[in-house]
Amino acid sequence: MSDDARGPLTQDERESYERRIFDLRQLLEVSKSLNSTLDYPILIDSILYTIMGQLRVAKAGLFARKGIDTPYLSLHRNYKGFEIDHSVDYTISEEHPAMKLFQRQYGCYTLADIGSRIGSLAGLAALESLAPTLVIPLKAKGVINGIIVLGERIEGDEDFSVEEREYMMDTAAIAATAINNAFLFEMTTTDMMTKLKMKHYFYTVLLEKIEVARVRGGPLTVIMLDIDHFKRFNDTWGHQCGDAVLKNVARILQRVVRSQDVAARYGGEEFCVLLPDTDAASAMPVAERIRQGIAASTVQWTGEDLSVTVSLGLAQFDTKLDFSAKSLIERADKALYRSKDGGRNRTTVAD
Repeated sequence: MSDDARGPLTQDERESYERRIFDLRQLLEVSKSLNSTLDYPILIDSILYTIMGQLRVAKAGLFARKGIDTPYLSLHRNYKGFEIDHSVDYTISEEHPAMKLFQRQYGCYTLADIGSRIGSLAGLAALESLAPTLVIPLKAKGVINGIIVLGERIEGDEDFSVEEREYMMDTAAIAATAINNAFLFEMTTTDMMTKLKMKHYFYTVLLEKIEVARVRGGPLTVIMLDIDHFKRFNDTWGHQCGDAVLKNVARILQRVVRSQDVAARYGGEEFCVLLPDTDAASAMPVAERIRQGIAASTVQWTGEDLSVTVSLGLAQFDTKLDFSAKSLIERADKALYRSKDGGRNRTTVAD
């Protein structure tokens, strides 16, 4: 039936259509924003700020996987506004009945809803301690890859309308897809054994940071490191032992570097670290923390504690010396081999 046949729209109908058009436009902008980055930390922040702004809540958090193969969802640092009790383990196992509920009956939930559906909130201390007003699972490709928790409304009204819940589910679908894409990107850029970035990713980011340094100025430093006598581990105890040594070095690298730094497996037993906005003097303590951390660690293998050391070289980007990313890496690599020639287990700064 045409509009002419049914008469003009009522004021309520007109306002309803206008609200729906506004919401669709907002969802389009949300989609553009959340799909504009594959950087996981940036994406999480974007999701949280988007939700807080759209639904006018004072607190928001996102339980998500910390790694590709992590069997649980963790709040970690993915929250805004909540006061966190560090004695609480903010994780939810993927095997918890609540996760199976979200998989089976996808939608928005209150804590009371979850408790009534699965019979108990046991094992959900992480959720209960936050006292969320609404819990929204994120689902992509049939898998729950996150859980959004919302705090109280800024206006003080804790009730969400049906329209707001529908809007939240639409936003959650976009967020879940964006997270899934970010994980797919991580899988193609991550060395699955060490969980560090691959060489090609490191090189791509290095090119970008060098261009920024050329245009805007500011320091940039690269650290190259190589495991000392690595062949001995493979020859004496086998390649599985060698893999354990590689993983140990990678764990210490991940513990030392900042979120804005890039640690990568460069090839074989060689690793590299990109330190943006860092000069050689400031990079030296970082390199030494890496070296000392590895030297103080041991790898347990067949009842033995095996000692591991690394040699390091670092080079600061210099527009007069480095006409390419390759030349910067080569200078750091030459400094590394000066450390090898000087007795190993030491750090050398490039000339």
